[in-house]
Amino acid sequence: MSDIRLSGKMVSFSRLTIQTNDFSRIQAELSRILGQHAAQGIPVIIDSQVPIDLASLLSLLRQFGLQILAVTSGHLSDAAETLGLPILPADQPMQRVQASEPIVATTPTHPLQTNPNAAPITQVAPVVLMHHETLRTGQQLIAEQGDVILTADMNSGSELIAAGSVHVYGTIRGRVIAGASGQAQARIFCQRLEAELVSIAGTYHVADDIPDQYIGQAVQICLNAAGELDYRPLRALS
Repeated sequence: MSDIRLSGKMVSFSRLTIQTNDFSRIQAELSRILGQHAAQGIPVIIDSQVPIDLASLLSLLRQFGLQILAVTSGHLSDAAETLGLPILPADQPMQRVQASEPIVATTPTHPLQTNPNAAPITQVAPVVLMHHETLRTGQQLIAEQGDVILTADMNSGSELIAAGSVHVYGTIRGRVIAGASGQAQARIFCQRLEAELVSIAGTYHVADDIPDQYIGQAVQICLNAAGELDYRPLRALS
């Protein structure tokens, strides 16, 4: 057996894009996006679109339990080199598309209560992002909260990212990332699987890792008890 092994299992890895150097706004947005997933040690790569004090930013991110793996080249390169952080080449920019329908958060619902003296219970419906157009090469659709539903296809070179689960009522040929904030319960559902990459909560498979019997099939993907990607025919929901 080899002394080293490279496999498709990866820690929960996310890209953190910074577009402001106002630390109060960054803190508020981290609280909103991470929510209950804060302080779970999610590793991130920082991609800053503006100059910012990297040392102060690292201190803030660590307060949220985030682990910083590296930064992308650009505004943070010099500071990262001084602090000994790895610097990764910046990706080719992708076009972020707007969903066909805005984020849907229905009005709060009030479930039936058997105790008339109890305080009212408010339940907020889950957040869902819906898109009805094909995701083309170089396009990216992101649901920062909740699930995303795509009622069309994904071309190769496109990307779909959701904090929750992903539902594609078409063919996946690009990259699909579910549970982007570390939600291990997230799932991927699709009518036809031909993906370049699938990932749930940082555990991923590239195309060559996907079992042959599921290529071109209607599939659901989840994490099993061992934290590995588990593929099932879409009809097998149990």
